[in-house]
Amino acid sequence: MSFDFGLIAASAPDILRGVGVTLLVWVVCAALGLALGFGIAVARAYGGRLVNAVLFVPVEVIRGTPFLVQVFLLYYGGPFIGLSLDNLPAGVLALSIYAAAYYSELWRGGFAAIPKGHLEAADCVGMSSVQTMTRIILPEMTTLVLPAMVNMTILMLKETAILSIISVPELTLTVSALGTQNYAFVESFTVLALIYWALVETCGALGRLAERRLAKYRFA
Repeated sequence: MSFDFGLIAASAPDILRGVGVTLLVWVVCAALGLALGFGIAVARAYGGRLVNAVLFVPVEVIRGTPFLVQVFLLYYGGPFIGLSLDNLPAGVLALSIYAAAYYSELWRGGFAAIPKGHLEAADCVGMSSVQTMTRIILPEMTTLVLPAMVNMTILMLKETAILSIISVPELTLTVSALGTQNYAFVESFTVLALIYWALVETCGALGRLAERRLAKYRFA
């Protein structure tokens, strides 16, 4: 047996389309998850005990159950509550909600880590709430949580593979079909692993670059 490079070369257009769908889903879900997670974190940090208690339950349920189960429940169980979605929108919604639960905890930890003295100093010099948020809280908090955010974003990239179970035409589904059709499982899954590795390394490198750029906001 030998590695069939010709098969991979012939299937390159299909593989690239799968990479494109994976990147699209990943970027959209990361953006939605970050925004929704930040909103949840702000509500839990400043909304009072009742709001915190109400939001605590869904966050813990999502973090406490496998993503695979969540995808199945949303896609196949959604019609029972009037939520009927095609495979791609269902996958994007499921991964965004999953990411938001984790991102919200990271943001919430960032809020808690800001020294109270910094906030008191901002108040003393007459900063408004918006100025305090944009000039003090967000820069310092982002510096603190960025490494964990990058790790979570990398995890999301890997979780996009699970969307293949509901036939989202992303990279894993495309390459798996290639292996099944041609009985070339070694070739297809080797390429799959290499592509994911390259994407993860790229994300990690961008994260390290962002950390260096934000280092000026780090406090002792």
